[in-house]
Amino acid sequence: MAILDPYEYGLSDEERELAGLVRAFADERVALQAYEADRTKTLPLDIVAEMGEMGLFGLPFSEDVGGQGGDYLTLGLAIEALARVDQSIAITLEAGVSLGAMPVYRFGTDAQRRALLPDLLSGRALAGFGLTEPEAGSDAGGTRTTARLDAGEWVIDGAKQFITNSGTAITRFVTVTAVTGTVGDRKEISTIIVPSGTAGFTVGPAYDKVGWHASDTHPLSFDGARVPEENLLGERGRGFANFLSILDEGRIAIAALSTGAAEGCLEAALDYAGTRIVFGERLGTRQSIQFRLARMQQRVHVSRLAWIHAARLRDTGRPFAAAAALAKLTASDAAMDNARDATQIFGGNGFMNEYPVARHYRDSKILEIGEGTTEVQLLVIARALGLTGPAPSGR
Repeated sequence: MAILDPYEYGLSDEERELAGLVRAFADERVALQAYEADRTKTLPLDIVAEMGEMGLFGLPFSEDVGGQGGDYLTLGLAIEALARVDQSIAITLEAGVSLGAMPVYRFGTDAQRRALLPDLLSGRALAGFGLTEPEAGSDAGGTRTTARLDAGEWVIDGAKQFITNSGTAITRFVTVTAVTGTVGDRKEISTIIVPSGTAGFTVGPAYDKVGWHASDTHPLSFDGARVPEENLLGERGRGFANFLSILDEGRIAIAALSTGAAEGCLEAALDYAGTRIVFGERLGTRQSIQFRLARMQQRVHVSRLAWIHAARLRDTGRPFAAAAALAKLTASDAAMDNARDATQIFGGNGFMNEYPVARHYRDSKILEIGEGTTEVQLLVIARALGLTGPAPSGR
């Protein structure tokens, strides 16, 4: 048992109740299917439906659109609780909210919100966000997918990759960034809603990934895919800027997920160290193991402080981009370090997929890459310190 109560950290009674509810659901329902879902690389839609019934997909949305009237702190608490036992389920919730529903909520027209949000916020449907391309990841400004207007329709050509929640049986649509023109010498990038089943829109086979096996992830291709002009999401030419603001919020959620992963590793390692007998003694009596576990607890605590701080800034309308980058950097490092330490404590058993630490070891690496790599977070933090890029040649 960790020495720090995960329900503290200045949480209200309602927030503590939510955290406890989702933790119980994670232990009693999600954990029991995690190994099999990972082994078969299958997203359990029954679990997704149950999360929808609990209101988890609607947490940070206002009640007037069918949400729960919560905020990013409550969403983070739910994601952290799920990630302790299954990162694939946690990222399904995170992406479903941050990348699927939030762009529609923030930038959609009233008609788009009425048509799309009810099913997304109830967990009856999922949506993906197509930003990353084969040659445009962190450099999203390198987008090559194009969309042109023809007879009142957008005609889309291009490809996206690594798109979460894009190919499930309940995926309703994907929102894609596309070049819709030029402004001076710069690309005009807009976001467009493309419904599943649109002619010319192909969802490729699921990736064979290192981790997050139960999370749905596909490449997408567009070959003359046509959608109505009113499927433009937000102001034309604001697609990239709008997505960056969504990404800042998503980094808080990924930090919460990373914290949950780090905590799951700590919990498993504590239990193992207390029961594993080595040379006639419990493994946890060895000081080297005790010190390793103490470091793991330190990482969980600091990570939770970091993401909660960023969430409170966001939820009270204060600047939070640098805090979100700090939280994502701190927590993703913690998840990887704790996964490594937990696997070492388990020894040979830690290399067996039946143990959750093995799954965390495989899953956690992507936390240093997705929603902005470690290097991107460092760049954001450096800029917040007032630092600029390399000086021009000769200076």
